[in-house]
Amino acid sequence: MSPNLHFDFREIATSSMILFAVIDIVGSIPIIIGLRNKVGHIQSEKASIVAAIMMIAFLFVGEEILKLIGIDVNSFAVAGAFIIFFLAIEMILGISLYKDDVAETASIVPLAFPMIAGAGTMTSLLSLRAEYHVENIIIAIIVNIIFVYIVLKLSKRIEKILGASGIGIIRKIFGVILLAIAVKLFASNINQLF
Repeated sequence: MSPNLHFDFREIATSSMILFAVIDIVGSIPIIIGLRNKVGHIQSEKASIVAAIMMIAFLFVGEEILKLIGIDVNSFAVAGAFIIFFLAIEMILGISLYKDDVAETASIVPLAFPMIAGAGTMTSLLSLRAEYHVENIIIAIIVNIIFVYIVLKLSKRIEKILGASGIGIIRKIFGVILLAIAVKLFASNINQLF
C-alpha cells in the first residue's frame, strides 16, 4: 500500500453519510418503480456502474470540465435543481414529464443521471474533495453504489411489500422532500451567480 494513501474511517463514514443523504435512493424508490412500470425494465447493473463511473470521474475532473466549458459549479447546481424540481412535480401531481424513454436509455437518464449521480451529488463531491482525501471519497462512492444497486435490484420486492397505496403515499411525501431539496439547491447557489 502506497504511503501516499490516507485511509481514514471517519472520513469514509462522513463522506458515505453525506452521499447517502444526497443520493437518497430510498426516497427514490417510488420514482424507480414508476420508471420501471413505464419502460418495462431497468438495468440495475448498468445504472449503478454508469453512476459510479460518472461520480468518480467528476471527482477528479469535474471542476476542470466545468471551467473548460465556462460553467461554474453554482450554475451546474442550479441546472440540477431544475431537474430535481420537475421530478418532484411529477411525483406530487402524478403527471408524466419524462416521456418516451426506451428501456435502454431509462437506466442512464434519468436514473444514473440525474437521480443517482445528479447535480446535488456532483456538487457534494466537489465540496467533499475540498475537505477530505480522494481515496476515502472513492470508498464512500463505492459503498453508496452497492446500496443503490441492491435497492434497484429489489425494487419489485419493495413494491410488493408496500403495495400500490403505500407507494402512492411515499411518492407524494418524497416528492415534497425532493421539491425542498431542489429549492434549497437553487437558493444556496443562485446568489453566487449574480
